[in-house]
Amino acid sequence: MDLATILGLVAGTTVVLIAILLGGNLGGFVDIPSVLIVIGGGFAATLMRFPLAGVGRALATGGKVAFMARTIEPRDVILKLSEMADLVRKSGPIALEGVSFDDQNLARGAQYIADGYDVVFIKDAMELARDRYLGRLAEGQRVFKSLGDAAPAFGMIGTIVGLVQMLSNMEDPSKIGPAMAIALLTTLYGAVVANVICLPIADKLSAKLDVEEVNQTLIIDGIMQVKAGSSAAVVRERLHAYLPDHQKQLPEAA
Repeated sequence: MDLATILGLVAGTTVVLIAILLGGNLGGFVDIPSVLIVIGGGFAATLMRFPLAGVGRALATGGKVAFMARTIEPRDVILKLSEMADLVRKSGPIALEGVSFDDQNLARGAQYIADGYDVVFIKDAMELARDRYLGRLAEGQRVFKSLGDAAPAFGMIGTIVGLVQMLSNMEDPSKIGPAMAIALLTTLYGAVVANVICLPIADKLSAKLDVEEVNQTLIIDGIMQVKAGSSAAVVRERLHAYLPDHQKQLPEAA
């Protein structure tokens, strides 16, 4: 569970709700036509930009990364790989079958080594899995960015629609209020949807993409070292460059 996403979403929503409640009642800020224009229009524009299957995958990926994904630290990955190297040198590749892994690609590489696949196959298969995973993250980032761009735009469209309706019915005071509500609330909804939900998730996916690109490349390099029979010390030294500056000091593996 990603606590930062939950805290940010709750804090952003709470600030908006408090501002509304301090100045009036919540019911006055609920308008179904405005919701339809912003949400429906935003999704419609996004569907025109991306394949339907891609939008579905992106929504699933964005939700998983934003709320459930846990980033694996490079330092922990290197220590795990050094332990694997030590285990292979002591007990042989088959010993990796009894080891549990947090990362799917790391588990895949360990299984390939245990099954005796050659280096070329292992590297190609793991690079393909990495590229497909990074591609899903990039696709999710683009879709949520598109939603974040479309929501304020359709908020402005709703504002124009509301103003036109209001100006065309000036002789009927009963229609001025609903038209003004659409004019103002669509702008509010568009800004909230974009800045509280879509754009933050797009940025989180972008950050996740940068981190995972390093982590997955590190894993592939480490698996190659384990397959080559390198010692734990050599594995740690080889992968040391992948660490961020604040993690350069690696403890010795047990």
